[in-house]
Amino acid sequence: MAAGKGPLDQFTIKPLIELDIGGADISFTNSSLAMLITVVAASLFLVVGMRRGQLVPGRWQSMAELGYEFVASLLKETVGNEGRKYFPWIFTLFMFILFGNMLGMIPSAFTFTSHIIVTFVMALVVFIFVTLLAVAKHGLRFFSFFVPPGAPKAMWPLLIPIEVISYLSRPVSLSVRLFANMLAGHTLLKVFAGFVFTLGAAGVVPLLFIVALTGLEVLIAFLQAYVFTILTCLYINDALHLH
Repeated sequence: MAAGKGPLDQFTIKPLIELDIGGADISFTNSSLAMLITVVAASLFLVVGMRRGQLVPGRWQSMAELGYEFVASLLKETVGNEGRKYFPWIFTLFMFILFGNMLGMIPSAFTFTSHIIVTFVMALVVFIFVTLLAVAKHGLRFFSFFVPPGAPKAMWPLLIPIEVISYLSRPVSLSVRLFANMLAGHTLLKVFAGFVFTLGAAGVVPLLFIVALTGLEVLIAFLQAYVFTILTCLYINDALHLH
């Protein structure tokens, strides 16, 4: 979390390398840098962890295998064997969000998952992918997804618009959930950290509270990566099996 004058200054996007092409601002920002660091860190974690591939895994290999098995079991439980082909994408999504969230826990680091534009783009990609997957697999039968099974035909004019709105709101709810949790948690930490600094020696008890709050925020960082991933798996399951 970057230091600043206010609790929200840590979320300010700042250009590091200014680029302007045809009036379009494509500057390389602190958010871009954080995403790049996240990709490199996650890649190094997996490469270093699986470099030797020992029968009796060491510390790094155990953590890499734990992450692999966690996502694999999650995908199998929610989608079944049909979901195996989507594992590389789901695993990449989980690791990117997890490492991005954890990177934001480092002092002076930028939390790109606290920006709605980033989380919305990820959610929109998920939404478009599962929709195209459903249409490709089921064709026009895909639209039966918006008809609740067993519902009387007389109720269709009321229920179908509700189902459509619910379906279209998926990228919004998926993105807001991640963005809001990371934004709120980091803002709260910043506010309480300011109190501890102001209190000086009298801030020992608040400091202990900050430590506990930081631990909670680390847990939330993992949970939000998990929630985003499992919802994506559930959406894939809906696309493959409809109702």
